[in-house]
Amino acid sequence: MSDTIGTVQLDNADDVALADKLRYGREQMIAELRKLIVGQEEVVEQVLLSLFVGGNSLIIGVPGLAKTLLIRSIAEVVDLRFSRIQFTPDLMPSDITGTDIIQEDAETGTRSMVFAPGPVFANIVLADEINRTPPKTQAALLEAMQEHRVTVQGRTYVLEEPFYVFATQNPIELEGTYPLPEAQLDRFMFEIAIEHLDEEDELEVIRSTTGTLDPEFSHAVTGPDLIAFKELVRRVPVSDSVLRYAVGLVRMTRPSANGDGPEFVKKWIAYGASPRAAQYLVLGAKARALTQGRYHVTFEDVQALVQPVLRHRVLTNFHAESEGKTSSELVKMLLEHVPVPSSGM
Repeated sequence: MSDTIGTVQLDNADDVALADKLRYGREQMIAELRKLIVGQEEVVEQVLLSLFVGGNSLIIGVPGLAKTLLIRSIAEVVDLRFSRIQFTPDLMPSDITGTDIIQEDAETGTRSMVFAPGPVFANIVLADEINRTPPKTQAALLEAMQEHRVTVQGRTYVLEEPFYVFATQNPIELEGTYPLPEAQLDRFMFEIAIEHLDEEDELEVIRSTTGTLDPEFSHAVTGPDLIAFKELVRRVPVSDSVLRYAVGLVRMTRPSANGDGPEFVKKWIAYGASPRAAQYLVLGAKARALTQGRYHVTFEDVQALVQPVLRHRVLTNFHAESEGKTSSELVKMLLEHVPVPSSGM
């Protein structure tokens, strides 16, 4: 069901031209990525929406599914500086942010403290297996993700825009890991799940990767374009009924706020999603509308992004775990339970 209430055009011709560039640029980016990435249409779509919104995303998948290749390829396609940080138990915060070092002037012989930037000083940062490092080091990424800056020895250094963090987790090896705290999970726009390919796509992967493959990428979209797209997304109009629908879905995840809510929420959900979930749900829906050539948001835009926005924010309790209920299943049940407002609203 589509919501046509409040269908409005963008304010001016410049915005319309920028929206056309976003849609065309997305198509070109996908075409370039196809030189290396086979299948995974939904995964690619969600990563691109993260870029257009300006959000960070968590990528979940077993080893060997091209998580690193995907993010590195996207950085090459948009001609941005890429940095990969392998998170390990002995990784220190300064290994991420950088640190002050003593440097000697070759001419005068004087020594002074000079800041040596860490790998977080890039445009697209891949935090590989982020749950393999202790909370203190995980927290070093928090300020960068939220504030786009880092503080070292009392001095603040601003990160170059655009800036994105994509973090990966391996869902099958849990020994020796440090689960991300809820506050940090909430700062990821999407939880993007990468699954195994079907047989034909996997056959194509093996065929292409066991031969000579060194593609050159064209750059239909660059860093300044992504910054402009981020601002454009926020100017896309959204009707009150769609806004209420998105907020209603998020509020329904909270057991304490639903005295008369569905029984499965009280039974299986320990903690629900924060207002940040509704913000990302609306922003993602706006970006999705633009990629499909629309200047307004529909209920379908919201529904298409409910899973990646909510499943890492809906925390199950002991009862759910003992009965084998996952966050994804509960989010699906929520989507079926919350009615879509009628067009008369």
